[in-house]
Amino acid sequence: MRNLCLLLGQALIGMATLGSVAANAQEVWVVTNSGNPVTGKATVSRLIKLDMPQRFEAELAAQLSSDPQRAAALVQQRLQQGGQPLQKRMRDAYQGVADAWSLGITTLPAVVVDQRYVVYGESDLDKALARVAQHRKDKP
Repeated sequence: MRNLCLLLGQALIGMATLGSVAANAQEVWVVTNSGNPVTGKATVSRLIKLDMPQRFEAELAAQLSSDPQRAAALVQQRLQQGGQPLQKRMRDAYQGVADAWSLGITTLPAVVVDQRYVVYGESDLDKALARVAQHRKDKP
């Protein structure tokens, strides 16, 4: 794996270190799905919801005709009606899945800092960032 991913322990870290990780972090990504919401006050550079492509597919496939030609025409019509905004959302959703896969994300939710540090299973973004800050402080 080209990026070093660290699984940080469950020890509670003081929130005083949150400011330093936010100041040092260039990018903060949250990788999750609709069943694993992440909360917190810190700024997120990118929110990747791994179930978003399936949600788009379900939306496009809703109430399709059993006739393949009519179904294909209806999907094309829906794509055209959605226009560039829909296409961008779909492209971003699939790119997010590819990016999470390339980072080797194995557990949700995952908080990724600078594409170098990963905190798995923490639904509080501020706590996850505090853990990364503590790790950086301990091992500069």
